[in-house]
Amino acid sequence: MKIGIVCYPTFGGSGVLATELGKALAQKGHQVHFITYREPVRLDVYVPNIFYHEVHVPTYPLFDYPPYETALASTMVDVIKNNDLDLLHVHYAIPHASAAYMAKKILEKENKKIPVITTLHGTDITLVGRDKTYAPVVTFSINESDAITAVSEDLRNETYRSFNIEKNIEVIYNFVDVSRFSRKPIDAFKKAMAPNGEKILLHVSNFRRLKRVPDVVKVFYEVQKTIPSKLLFVGDGPERPAAEELCRSLGICDEVRFVGKQEQMEDILAIGDLFLLPSEYESFGLAALEAMAAGMPVVSTNVGGLKEINIPGETGFMADVGDVATMARQVITTLKDDDTLKAFKMQAKSQAAKFDIHNIVPLYEKLYERFLR
Repeated sequence: MKIGIVCYPTFGGSGVLATELGKALAQKGHQVHFITYREPVRLDVYVPNIFYHEVHVPTYPLFDYPPYETALASTMVDVIKNNDLDLLHVHYAIPHASAAYMAKKILEKENKKIPVITTLHGTDITLVGRDKTYAPVVTFSINESDAITAVSEDLRNETYRSFNIEKNIEVIYNFVDVSRFSRKPIDAFKKAMAPNGEKILLHVSNFRRLKRVPDVVKVFYEVQKTIPSKLLFVGDGPERPAAEELCRSLGICDEVRFVGKQEQMEDILAIGDLFLLPSEYESFGLAALEAMAAGMPVVSTNVGGLKEINIPGETGFMADVGDVATMARQVITTLKDDDTLKAFKMQAKSQAAKFDIHNIVPLYEKLYERFLR
């Protein structure tokens, strides 16, 4: 098959999932064409059968805001025609699904039919899509897609609650390449972070308000009173300064390290003992799943799609949003002795294996084939 994939090229879950899906499809012999404004961050190695098409947006004095959606639709038309694509798979409703609809209608005038599959990832529904400015376009473009998928049951239900969707939304879960994250920790790296054998807690996110990054600091502050430990922050975003200031005010700067955005997550996750994710909402929780694949139990909030991957008492624990005290107690329970921690680590890896890339990618192939037939 010749598949066009449209996504955001950033560190967010939708871009990561779309890129990993494209790489997996290419390795299975399909021809994959990425269409976006910058090369995706996870497209970091050469893979045969993968092509990248950059969307160029000309700037004119007439436009206060360059019309990216129009440029994207035109690029889609060009790539589809010149590479004879079989279908388009767009990730994130805005503006990808609406631009795909425009491209589809343009191609119909030239007697070229192109199926469009839209995958919903989270904030395109729970945040941006609910804005009255975008809601009518989101609803229309989703309904005009030939197939709609969501990355969790919770997101599927939330979409039906929030929009007048007339079509069936299929759930195809996010996935993780378990083999990629099954690495032994680099001793020098772990020693540099925890020179005296302290436990290492991790948090990975885009540091937006929704992630409740200060709660990570508050939980760790309580934990380190009982268990010698270090906290490693991976990622960056608007809430980082507040988290750094909180570390200073609590006097724990020596125990916390901010390493910014990182691409080689498998090496970083390999040194961790426990993953913290106190988010207000997660449509799925891809960062948590990758942590579990690396053998880390997860202490998270009991929101959104996290309830579908994190099993309390087996792969970690869950608490209400903002309940820092409970989360701290749960972390201490998990880390209190090596046997308990080892059991949690094994169960986390076992749960992650259910979402392995080799189990999920064939579901997308089956969906594609339905429309090609």
